[in-house]
Amino acid sequence: MFLKELPVGSKGKIIGFGKEHPEYRRRLVMLGATPGTTFEVVRIAPIEIRVRGSFISVRRDEAMLMEVEKL
Repeated sequence: MFLKELPVGSKGKIIGFGKEHPEYRRRLVMLGATPGTTFEVVRIAPIEIRVRGSFISVRRDEAMLMEVEKL
């Protein structure tokens, strides 16, 4: 499952990232979105998630790379 598939209010855990676009992966990791981290979807356009108490806006391209598990 990918981040883009979760509706607002959903909680999940980051499983990993696709191999494409390493610059997106690097940006998300620098912002604290690391594998194993839990998050909550706050908004959809753009996709905004709360990770470790911070809000991160994620582009649709990035959301298609982020593999997640719904909690």
